[in-house]
Amino acid sequence: MTYCLAIKVDRGLVFASDSCTSAGVDYVTTYSKMHSFIWPEDRAIFILTSGNLATTQAVINNIRRHLDDPDADFDLRQARHMFEIAHYIGTLSQTEQRQHADAAKHANISIEASFIVGGQINGRPPEILLIYPQGNYISASPQTPFLQIGENKYGKPILDRMITGDTTLEDAARCALVSLDSTMRSNLSVGPPLEVAIYQKDGLDTPRRLKLTLSTPLFQALQTRWNEGLQHAFRELPRFDWE
Repeated sequence: MTYCLAIKVDRGLVFASDSCTSAGVDYVTTYSKMHSFIWPEDRAIFILTSGNLATTQAVINNIRRHLDDPDADFDLRQARHMFEIAHYIGTLSQTEQRQHADAAKHANISIEASFIVGGQINGRPPEILLIYPQGNYISASPQTPFLQIGENKYGKPILDRMITGDTTLEDAARCALVSLDSTMRSNLSVGPPLEVAIYQKDGLDTPRRLKLTLSTPLFQALQTRWNEGLQHAFRELPRFDWE
């Protein structure tokens, strides 16, 4: 299992992901689920992945292969809109799943994959879109300015309560880290290292990017402050009449 999320606020975008792909008492593997493609002054594209690792790696590999092929029918540099990129990734994912559908069915395994793609193309506003295993996609809305894939239920409450359009990028990134921490506490299959990218609107350049482990001082301090804050808020809840 995995957990990735993207947040869209007025000032830009935040992307966050864990890196755990398999977890058990004697088997843990980690792979980066955050991929960035930056062409300064032109476009910045970020892709988060969830689901079958072979499928997601094949999709990313094909994206890179098309970028290296001058005769490719389409690549990330040719898109004029972010939804074109979402459609492109959805098509790649569907093609990969169809190629292995019979073998996967025989082995009783899922080869489905989900993606979040986001970023900005010069002259267009920043956007984030969620691509379903079926290849279709949706974009974030003013009412729900974030998207999640993977194990999303444990980390959703803070996003619902805190994220609005005027949230700062730094506060959005802190919410993303708390969301990841809450998920890790409730699901052992989501784990570090954690990756965060902060993209400023109209930056069209390399974003701020962090990689955090459980021993990173910033993450340790964030965990401590959040836990203490929750305990304090709980103690301050109204008393029952008979108390």
